[in-house]
Amino acid sequence: MKKVMGIIALSALVLGGCVKQQAKNTVGLAVSTQNNPFFVTLVEGAKQEAAGQGIELTVVDAGDDVVKQASDIEDLVSKKVRVIIVNPVDSSAIAPAVAAAKKAGIAVISVDRAVIGESVACQIASDNVAGAKMAGEYLLQLTGSAADIAELQGIPGSSAAIDRGKGFHEAVDGKANVVASLTANFNRVEGMSVTENILQGNPNIKGIFAHNDEMALGALEAAAAAGKNIVIVGFDATDDALTAVKDGRMAATVAQLPAEMGKTAVQTALKLMRGESVEASIPVTVTLITK
Repeated sequence: MKKVMGIIALSALVLGGCVKQQAKNTVGLAVSTQNNPFFVTLVEGAKQEAAGQGIELTVVDAGDDVVKQASDIEDLVSKKVRVIIVNPVDSSAIAPAVAAAKKAGIAVISVDRAVIGESVACQIASDNVAGAKMAGEYLLQLTGSAADIAELQGIPGSSAAIDRGKGFHEAVDGKANVVASLTANFNRVEGMSVTENILQGNPNIKGIFAHNDEMALGALEAAAAAGKNIVIVGFDATDDALTAVKDGRMAATVAQLPAEMGKTAVQTALKLMRGESVEASIPVTVTLITK
């Protein structure tokens, strides 16, 4: 009987050690939305790396809802994950939730979009300003100077929308006539409807820059329905956009590396859990993809 009890005690000790070790390797990923191929790929990259490293990854999807994302992060804090990776819906609005996580002793990493108003352990993102500037310069090259062009903006308050707008205007202001800069919230359906309205009021538009490919593809549908040949440049290099570029329906898209972002975020989380130092910012290369 004593031998049996000893085995049970040893088993409990081993299992307890496993649970403790598992708790040390839990990471939360709070993503803005998975209703976007770019973020689906980012999440897959994170999942694959987590599986390979033996990390338990909990993914929560805000559905582009700022309030839900704050609640998602609160839930991850209550689960006592060691690190939270956040892809903000709104870069400023998420700051209080990030601050609360840090106060609870949880390290926070931002991916693709920055957190504004609260520091994080590491920011992993593309150079959105540089990418949008490349896109704007290419749009100018194809439409010519003084052409009427438009901009489809992403979710207001997101660092990606802020930075891509900045880069685009650095390239085109004073060289083209930006007749409209309207938000379509990184959404394809909204991109189509907003473009329809823009074309009705501005029939001479020659080019459109969209802050992401989903909006660019929506703009493409609107232009086709209106029978107009418009130069459209997007951002993200999603599969649908790359096909449209290859077919000559879209002029270009700016390529990011979402799977690499997800992978790098998990690798950085592992370093933090091990007590290793990490870079404050890890840039990801962007490239303009044309036919």
